[in-house]
Amino acid sequence: MNDAIATNALTALPASELALLEARFPARAVPAGGGAVVSVRECGAGPAIVCLHGIGSGAASWLSLALQLAPQARVVAWDAPGYGASTPLAPAAPSAADHAQRLHGLLDALDIQSCVLVGHSLGAITAGCAARKDSALASRIRRLVLISPAAGYGAPQREEARRKVRAERLATLDELGIAGMAAKRAGRLVSAGASELARQWVQWNMARLNDGGYRQAVELLCSTDLLADLPPAMPVRVACGALDAVTTPEACAEVARRCGVPLESIADAGHASYVEQPQAVAALLREVLGA
Repeated sequence: MNDAIATNALTALPASELALLEARFPARAVPAGGGAVVSVRECGAGPAIVCLHGIGSGAASWLSLALQLAPQARVVAWDAPGYGASTPLAPAAPSAADHAQRLHGLLDALDIQSCVLVGHSLGAITAGCAARKDSALASRIRRLVLISPAAGYGAPQREEARRKVRAERLATLDELGIAGMAAKRAGRLVSAGASELARQWVQWNMARLNDGGYRQAVELLCSTDLLADLPPAMPVRVACGALDAVTTPEACAEVARRCGVPLESIADAGHASYVEQPQAVAALLREVLGA
């Protein structure tokens, strides 16, 4: 049964989309120091936009957005440590600072001295740490954009929720495996009105997760408090899909409040807004580039 689920999940994406991905947004391995590599996808030319995906996704998820922005920007999307072909971090429960250090190594390797840093969901935790006022990366981040940011469960008052989330996510993984988890959970990442192609993309990305990398990401989610890293050292925009059922508009509004900015709503979008409504998110990032 699991083999059948895996086959269905991995072949759900149309061949034309896979061809477009490999032609316009191919993956390559970049040495990032200490013997580690980071798998990245890149297209376009101009000021750099660096994109960090969420817990159930990967670099390929940014394809449509990257193609929208390629005429104006150099769009770089990483597979986080332990995702895709990226080297996992050494600790079983790596911190946001560990992820930010790997990001630092990647920016050095790509000679990116200035960028707009975009963090989606769990990616916002790494982005928020990198953008702290005392971060070695802060001077290289022109603007920070947090999209449907996951606040994490590391705050002391969230101990009960932390235990519950860790137990539920790891139990689901143990019971269903990656492919079964993708079949069960991917639909929550988009709204009820999402296109079939958007649904195929989120499931395809989730079905390609690595077991070990996902377990490390669960620990990151459960141990980190994004709000403790805010406000960032540079101007920030915080946005959320109007129909996001994962990191709800109410939760994202608290992140925006901590940053001292209004929450921006992405209409007709769920959690994976940049997959479901890439034109709207691209318009937001063009505004950021022009600021």
